[in-house]
Amino acid sequence: MLKLVAALMALCCIASAGATENYGMPKLDIGKGGQCVKDTQWMRKNHMHVLLHQRDETVHKGIREEPQSLKNCIECHASLKDNSVIAREDSFCVGCHRYEAVKIDCFECHADKRKSAWLQRTAK
Repeated sequence: MLKLVAALMALCCIASAGATENYGMPKLDIGKGGQCVKDTQWMRKNHMHVLLHQRDETVHKGIREEPQSLKNCIECHASLKDNSVIAREDSFCVGCHRYEAVKIDCFECHADKRKSAWLQRTAK
């Protein structure tokens, strides 16, 4: 009987894990959006691993032009309103990280705006 209760509780936990992805998710400004390098669910779970791998490729091997680069993520997902992924509560990166209560520190060193926005600012 105890094993049956434990199995039912495990099934409930597994079922509720999928439900949290659909219930109460923050509404995000996804910028241009469109076709990502991977599907949404995969990216939610693995984006940090992709960014860390890309960081290693860039820093150690000098490979800079990969579809999974932080720069390319920002180009697609920065808001069309302010060109940033962190400027507002609904910004792409900040919105999810606040929802998940995860500190985001990428932008202490990296630019949070798409390159085209920086070029426009410097051209003035």
